[in-house]
Amino acid sequence: MAKRDPEKTARNRVINSLTEKLRALAPEVLTETGIPSEQALNGRYGGKFAEYIDIKNEVIHSPDHFIALFLEGFKKEAEASYPGSANPHNLALLKTSPKLQEYMFIFLKRVYLRNIDALSKKRPTVEDASVWIGKSHAEYGLLVSPRISPLTSNWENDRSEIRHFQPLYWSIGHVLSTGLVVPGKTDIMVFSGVEEYLNFFVNVLVRNSGSSYEYALAKKYREYVQSTPEPERVPLLIPEFRYKGALGPHEYRLDFTIIDPHELTKVGFELSPWSTHGYLKKLKGLTQAKINEMAQDSFEKEMRKHKDFFRKHGIFTLIYTDSDLADLDLVFEDMKRFLEPKSRSTQLRFHIINEILGR
Repeated sequence: MAKRDPEKTARNRVINSLTEKLRALAPEVLTETGIPSEQALNGRYGGKFAEYIDIKNEVIHSPDHFIALFLEGFKKEAEASYPGSANPHNLALLKTSPKLQEYMFIFLKRVYLRNIDALSKKRPTVEDASVWIGKSHAEYGLLVSPRISPLTSNWENDRSEIRHFQPLYWSIGHVLSTGLVVPGKTDIMVFSGVEEYLNFFVNVLVRNSGSSYEYALAKKYREYVQSTPEPERVPLLIPEFRYKGALGPHEYRLDFTIIDPHELTKVGFELSPWSTHGYLKKLKGLTQAKINEMAQDSFEKEMRKHKDFFRKHGIFTLIYTDSDLADLDLVFEDMKRFLEPKSRSTQLRFHIINEILGR
């Protein structure tokens, strides 16, 4: 049986205590305000928070932040309404009723805690909610909320569902939840668990690259994920990130990419041995000037690739040459810095509070 998340358990305990406070306070609020029922009370105040807060774009870090945004939106809505409508009356009543204010703050705190995962995490834009990987004719897509477009019959994200996505974005849990879609088809590669995905990652996605360095690093990643207590929360080591996605002529790929699940920052890892990224062939009979020109063209193309990836996708790339690749353990140590992201979404740590205070 899976272990219970101590954070969720403690959070639910807090939510239950808030519910008890609301039930105890409700009769006093109804008497003071003249509102006919608790249902009507909740409908007037707090039940329509999505109308007052831009929840598609706001990243809300705490109950106080949520309450401030709600009140700001509620006030603007009331002031923009015509005289005699419900919102101006409800705002005026809120300003004059201390019991209603107390009730509303508790109610909104509970609303926030019930929706904390969706409200407190950064969400990718629609443009950044798709990653396409793989060599030509072996492409796969990793989307947040994949569906077939009724207009184009191509894979796209359901925009309305991006913020509701439960697993950490771009994590092992993400790919287990959505699978990998196949462009031009309705097929989805689904995985029954962590081990099945890791084996597919190593023996299909990476092995097809033909790079012994990539294959060795992929196996190190598999071992790393297997050793962690929560493998589904580990960021994906994304292989062969395609610059132009699934569409258009293929131009560039990055060997590996990691996207921080919390901050959504991206870092690329390019393995650049001289044999494939610098060696010049068929030089017999060429002048030194021509050889230098060819070498410069090759260098410019490689650097343009990394600048283009940064400009289009915001990916900063670490480049590893032969001297680096002689010790892949050190290369993977660099990767681990991004597989163990230090930042976390700003949430209340209820289980720590309870542990310290003995609750």
